[in-house]
Amino acid sequence: MIQSMTGYGKTVVAYKGKKINVEIKSLNSKQLDLTTRIAPLYREKEMEIRQLIAEQLQRGKVEFALWIEKDAAAEAAPVNTALMQGYLSQLQAFADDHNMQNTDWMQILVRMPDVLTKTEVEVLDDDEWQAARQGVCEAVKALVDFRTQEGAALEKKFAEKIDNIEQLLASIEPYEKARVEKIRSRIVEGLKQIPGAEYDKNRLEQELIYYIEKLDISEEKQRLANHLKYFRETMADAAGQGKKLGFIAQEMGREINTTGSKSNQAEMQNIVVKMKDELEQIKEQVLNAL
Repeated sequence: MIQSMTGYGKTVVAYKGKKINVEIKSLNSKQLDLTTRIAPLYREKEMEIRQLIAEQLQRGKVEFALWIEKDAAAEAAPVNTALMQGYLSQLQAFADDHNMQNTDWMQILVRMPDVLTKTEVEVLDDDEWQAARQGVCEAVKALVDFRTQEGAALEKKFAEKIDNIEQLLASIEPYEKARVEKIRSRIVEGLKQIPGAEYDKNRLEQELIYYIEKLDISEEKQRLANHLKYFRETMADAAGQGKKLGFIAQEMGREINTTGSKSNQAEMQNIVVKMKDELEQIKEQVLNAL
């Protein structure tokens, strides 16, 4: 089954007053092109995160982000009361020595160095990492689900276009048979209009056969039919067949182009143009198939 390379996933995990946000999105690319933006606390786990993503996403231009939102109370810097007390004692002593009265010490104290500075260093513990890791896995799964839904739409579109090409290919046959007789009649009539022209009917028949064989498209039609069948079979395989579908589409294009070059009849050439249009739509969309 086809998967698209376009996808999006996001999860939010609550952990001890924090919101751990994980977001991942992808677009089409020839290989896995992964860029990350990870909160400093989790950067030590970047290689593990990359491994988790690479195991699930074979290709695509992938952007991954992991960040933390904290409650206001948890984010507030703690007051260093011991340091404040030390500053206050010194300030009061200075004020007494200089007969200073009615001083608003609080406004002065909160501006003193390190009174409101958060000094402790955050360390990632295993429980928090397991919560964050679960968020990463859920976000990646959401992206894969998104890709699967988009892939189903792609598969439906491809099936429709393949059906159209098959129908157009079948519609060539009546014109192909009539074309042979038209070529024969045109050559014979041309010879009749040449005054005194004499020709060997057997030799003329041989030349007609040779000429008609050069314009025969039976092989091209058979190969194109085989490619259409192979395209359908490949779509039914496991995900990750996008490149293969692209190669099959190229081969289909070669057979359609050869059919067009051999079609010296307006009706057949019109059909070939329609087939090319259907195939071009397949080629545009197959670039987004995983």
